[in-house]
Amino acid sequence: MRVVLQRVKGARVIFDNGLVSEIGKGLLIFLGVGKGDKKEYCDYFSEKIVKMRIFENPRGKFDLSLMDVKGDVMIVSEFTLYADTKKGNRPDFIKAEKKEEALKIYNYFIASMKKYVNNVQTGEFGKYMEIELVNDGPVTIFMEK
Repeated sequence: MRVVLQRVKGARVIFDNGLVSEIGKGLLIFLGVGKGDKKEYCDYFSEKIVKMRIFENPRGKFDLSLMDVKGDVMIVSEFTLYADTKKGNRPDFIKAEKKEEALKIYNYFIASMKKYVNNVQTGEFGKYMEIELVNDGPVTIFMEK
């Protein structure tokens, strides 16, 4: 499982020229599901993410978590996080999980995040989307299991 976290002041997903979902201050999470990933990984990541101290305290130090700031979460499926670019010029996605299995893990991850966060929004799994965001920092963190 691969995750890219972006701390945002706000983000929204647009699909078919209509707003799908929108958040305020919080985290935009791009989730890539790889072959063999397990639901247990979702539990690990969701707890780690909500407790990670990547928001600034009044003195400007990274000392507050998503839970501390009562931030929102936007989760977007992103199989391209498994792009293998070692050979040639076309990325290979052979290490990404098949769509049906990836959807199960994606949905479980959403449910796992909802245990901690009141406002969890999502993109449209497997669909073309436009993502608009206002980076906060910027703070971007890559996680892998």
